Amino acid sequence: MKTIGLLGGMSWESSAEYYRLVNARVRELRGGYHSAHTVLYSVDFAEIEAMQAEGRWDDAGRELNRAALALEAAGADFVVLCTNTMHKVAGQLTDGLGVPLLHLADTTAAAIKAEKVHRVGLLGTGFTMAQPFYRERLAAHGLDVLVPDEADRETVHRIIYGELVHGVVTAESRERYREVIARIVDAGAEGVIYGCTEIELLVGPEDSPVPTFPTTRLHAEAAVDYALGETALPSAPAR
Repeated sequence: MKTIGLLGGMSWESSAEYYRLVNARVRELRGGYHSAHTVLYSVDFAEIEAMQAEGRWDDAGRELNRAALALEAAGADFVVLCTNTMHKVAGQLTDGLGVPLLHLADTTAAAIKAEKVHRVGLLGTGFTMAQPFYRERLAAHGLDVLVPDEADRETVHRIIYGELVHGVVTAESRERYREVIARIVDAGAEGVIYGCTEIELLVGPEDSPVPTFPTTRLHAEAAVDYALGETALPSAPAR
């Protein structure tokens, strides 16, 4: 079994879910008393959030690069970045890294294509929805990516940072998300990406009339399948 390097803390609420899902997947595949070989580096999210808000992405990239190198030094055979938004700095994160990064967007794209879905709606932080780094990675895999309008993006982002990263889950916010999902489906989405690791704390497949792609679960399961030699790393899009 390869050792999974979890780079988390963004937020720790979702990183705890990663740890649970990784070990549940190992138990499902191996049974008995089996659990995952993991090492975890958890950052202080307050520092990362400030870098996001101030547009200091280079600083964030350097910080996550230090964390990834520490995971490698601790014995990780590959790195799993437990956040969608910070894949914006994936290039910096892997600078000088001698082990691979299991890129979350590649994992998500593979799952979407396996379901024969082409046009997908993307929910995530305001950064993930509005900036091109994530949408373009998915588009390079041949997917047509829709995002909510500005008002709905603000709602989705506010609930993530104001509630979900603090472990606050309410019926009212679940209903707001259901409304956003319904509107993006009306706009033509054949599936919906839950493209922030905290979103899965609030909504599930039952909250959407079309297939959903929960990136936390997909990423965690892909990590285990690779660690156990069941699958190869998902392919990066052709340049």
